[in-house]
Amino acid sequence: MPTYLYWGEDEYQLLQATQKLRSSLLDPMWLDFNYVKIIASSDEQIIDGLNQAATPPFGMGNRLTWLAETTIAQRCSDAVLAELERTISHLPPESYLIFTTPHKPDGRLKSTKLLQKHATTTEFSPIPSWNTSAIEQLVRQSAASIGLKLSPDGVKLLADLVGNDSRRLFMELEKLQLWQSDKQKPLDAESIDLLVQASAHNSLQLGSAILATETSQALALVAELLSRNEPPLRISATLTGQFRTWLWVKLMQESGERDDKTIAEAAEVGNPKRIYFLKQEVKAHSSDRLQQALPILLKLESALKSGGDETAALQTAVIQLCGLSHK
Repeated sequence: MPTYLYWGEDEYQLLQATQKLRSSLLDPMWLDFNYVKIIASSDEQIIDGLNQAATPPFGMGNRLTWLAETTIAQRCSDAVLAELERTISHLPPESYLIFTTPHKPDGRLKSTKLLQKHATTTEFSPIPSWNTSAIEQLVRQSAASIGLKLSPDGVKLLADLVGNDSRRLFMELEKLQLWQSDKQKPLDAESIDLLVQASAHNSLQLGSAILATETSQALALVAELLSRNEPPLRISATLTGQFRTWLWVKLMQESGERDDKTIAEAAEVGNPKRIYFLKQEVKAHSSDRLQQALPILLKLESALKSGGDETAALQTAVIQLCGLSHK
């Protein structure tokens, strides 16, 4: 089909897919004549893009019209819908149309139903940070796509370091590819550890260690994060977000709520499937303990913003958090 709908919050992968589509469709010699990108957030811009897409290509190759950041699948006036119906079924054979949006299409709209019928639809949503197996699979696939060999422990470490940030993953892979001297030997964790800094994903591991009252491991993670120049305020913000989410899940459970979707909405968790894992994480912990953690984290944020000793502040907070009673 000559029409595409790409949506999702993983901006980097969406952009990469769009550029790949453009390269496959267009003759570079005629690019200036047959390619246009329009920020299509208003009715006028959408209709303008649809009109341009209805024009046959000039010279060699195909035409591609890109309607970026479009709202056509979230809201659509009668005028835009009529223009979409007219255009999408009468596109010239060599004219291609792509809609991109970070937002999930509203399946109730006529415009969305029309696009689902005529367009190739692809979702580009970030992998949840808790889904480590899927992140590791993305690391393996991405490394293979550029011919970079990674050892199993290298895959695991890189997934831990970059988390679900696909843009950063590709940047780090390109850097590792340039650095690799022996193209036949897979890069191992030791080599990757020298070149790649930690991300917020390691801060999530810190939160899990604190929740499990593993003080030594938590302090070691703090030292590791700081040695990799992870901003202390980012560590603090990640921990605060984790404990607030855990608290909401626990409070909803204690109130008798059993519906994961309802709990997800209250805890502001985007994927209700994650609630099962969060329930397991807080199973052995009381809501009282989780509530006691928040003032400690607030004090930590204040200490970091006041310009005191960041290492001492983090270490003190971690020890206090690990020392909270489960009951």
